[in-house]
Amino acid sequence: MRQSGAITLPIIAVLSSIFYLYYTTVFVFIDDWFGLATSPGLLNALAFTAVVAICLAAYAAAILKDPGKVPETFVPDVEDSETPMHEIKRKGGDLRFCQKCSHYKPPRAHHCRVCKRCVLRMDHHCIWINNCVGHENYKLFFVFVAYAVFSCIHALVLLIGSVSNDAQEDWKQIESSSNTSYIISGILLVLLTVALSILLGWHIYLILRNKTTIEYHEGVRAMWLAKKVGNVYQHPYDLGPYENLTLVLGPSIFTWLCPTSKHIGSGLRFKTMYDDMNSASSSR
Repeated sequence: MRQSGAITLPIIAVLSSIFYLYYTTVFVFIDDWFGLATSPGLLNALAFTAVVAICLAAYAAAILKDPGKVPETFVPDVEDSETPMHEIKRKGGDLRFCQKCSHYKPPRAHHCRVCKRCVLRMDHHCIWINNCVGHENYKLFFVFVAYAVFSCIHALVLLIGSVSNDAQEDWKQIESSSNTSYIISGILLVLLTVALSILLGWHIYLILRNKTTIEYHEGVRAMWLAKKVGNVYQHPYDLGPYENLTLVLGPSIFTWLCPTSKHIGSGLRFKTMYDDMNSASSSR
């Protein structure tokens, strides 16, 4: 089983990149462009430091936070009229049971081969945090990626501004160490900004539709199978963009980008679009 909070090479690589880019952004780009003693330089340094600090806090929490453990005593209640059968049964009609963990699986839970256990609302296993991304740490992972994108864009703007400002000077007169910092940081920032922006956009898409990465791939096949028989597949957990956002990021818009792990519900039962249909039909 994965050791909680264990430091791995990918984590060391992420932390090394963060600290290197922080140093070059504050003490090379900002200092060369504005000067750290000036008001613009100090404000940029403080703003960049605040974003990086939040990014690091979310990153550490995503590493350390358990993604969601399935209770060993969990048993699906087939007699509960409020529990849609599609949540607890497979195509063959069997209850969702994990042979490796020897217990029933709640809806949206999956077994992780790396962590060697079932994870609630599992999205994927991420080597960069040495942890699964699941029900209880998904928001932390999302906030980390969001602030990483913000900080990369800010650093890239400062790098471009610093280079443009120095364009009037003879590049050869600038210290070779600064030249190296500009080149290495520029390559890193471009690659990270593109990769992380794509990742952020992907998870915004998933959140707006209340899907996990696993459910997206399962849904592609489900849509294909439904189309073959003339049906239309609908993701059962899609409750509309705003409600989907609140279920994942929290009820208050002011806390959506806070590095807190306050999650909605136990992760053993999730509201579906059929709940309102069932309650409407029962009230008639």
